Formats: sequence, structure tokens, C-alpha cells
Amino acid sequence: MPDRLAAVLFDMDGTLVETEQHWGTALFALARRLGGELSDTAREATVGTTMRDSMEVLYADLGLDRGEEELQADAGWVMDTVAELLAADVPWRPGARELIAELRAAAVPTALVTTTPRRLAALVLAQLERAFPDVPPFDLTVCGDEVPARKPDPAPYLQAAAALGVDPADCVVVEDSAAGVTAGLAAGAAVLGVPSLQPLSPAPGLVLRDSLSGIGLPDLERLLLDRQVAAPGA
Repeated sequence: MPDRLAAVLFDMDGTLVETEQHWGTALFALARRLGGELSDTAREATVGTTMRDSMEVLYADLGLDRGEEELQADAGWVMDTVAELLAADVPWRPGARELIAELRAAAVPTALVTTTPRRLAALVLAQLERAFPDVPPFDLTVCGDEVPARKPDPAPYLQAAAALGVDPADCVVVEDSAAGVTAGLAAGAAVLGVPSLQPLSPAPGLVLRDSLSGIGLPDLERLLLDRQVAAPGA
């Protein structure tokens, strides 16, 4: 068992920043462009998923049959729309900025692990980094177009841990979506779930909180310790 928390691996949209609604705005607008209205249930099902999965959910909800070329064009339209929205101010989720500041002050390695493609994630990162002029908020970032498989596959979190040179079992993943929680648990990490637009179900190794407000380094260390003590063979 490690002497301390090895690293904290953060999701981005809906976890650290209030950007998940931008994806909703774009998806609802696309549905109207296609002659329909996206249901709230379908929108919830797209949270934390890949663009392809989101398009398939939208098409099924609208009763549409779209080919690959149309899917790529629709996905491109959504990403262009989101890019425009992200160019404006990106607000932090409650407690997120304070938690990252505490981790950086304590020299705890951090990574941003997002399904969002680098092109869009870079727009958010540029704004987040302005809040940390002395030290970058993350030691590394892993984006959705830089991994062999996306969440809920554990590949993004395994890749981040490997790049940091740490064991995923000694890390805490912070997530807001079911796909992200599944990925973090499958990677072997302890997971802190802070749901935003999508409810999260209890699971072994998952601790649920309403937000990151009041969450600090000691809380993450305790979360990891409790998971390790409860793990078989610990």
C-alpha cells in the first residue's frame, strides 16, 4: 500500500467545468435541424459518451436512419457548434478549482482525462490554465482522439496512469458520468463520482458526493485507503 495518493485523474466536462450543457445545446439544435426534438431521456443517455454513440442515440430517438457520411457531417456540425460555445467563458464546477489548487500545492500529480477531442479540449484548457499562472493545473492531458478506446473502456485512464508512471490502483478518478465511472473502476482506480446531468448508481469502489465543494486532499486519501482496505487480498 502506498504512503500517499499517487495521482488524481480528472474528467473534464461536467466534472471540473460547466460545459456539458454546451453539448446538450448542440445536440438539441441538431435534432431540430433534422426535423425533430431530442427527448430529455435521450440527451441524458449521451452524457459522457463518444460522438458516434451520441449520434446513434439521437438518431434512434428521432427514428432516423442516417448513413456514415451523414453521421460524420452531423458530428462535425455538433463539434463546430460546441467550439463556438467554448470560446466564451467556461465556468468552474463548485469546488473544482479549489481542489486542484490544493493538489498542486501538495505536489500531487494530476491528469485531465476527457472523451472530448483535443481540438475542443484545448479551448477549455486555455481558460483553466489562466486560473493557475504559477503552475499548470495538470501534469498531462489525455483526450478522446488520443486513445485506442474511449470511456467506458478503461484505456484512457490506463494511458494516463502509465504516462505518469503510477499504478492505477493508487489513483483516484473524479467523474460525473456513468461511462466515466465505469472506465475508472475498470482501470482499477478508486472513483469519486460527482453527478451533474446524469444520475450515478452505487458500485464497489465508487464514492458519491453532490459536488466537489469541501472536498480536499485528505478526503481523496481516505477514499483511496478505504477502497484498498476493502479490496480482496488487501
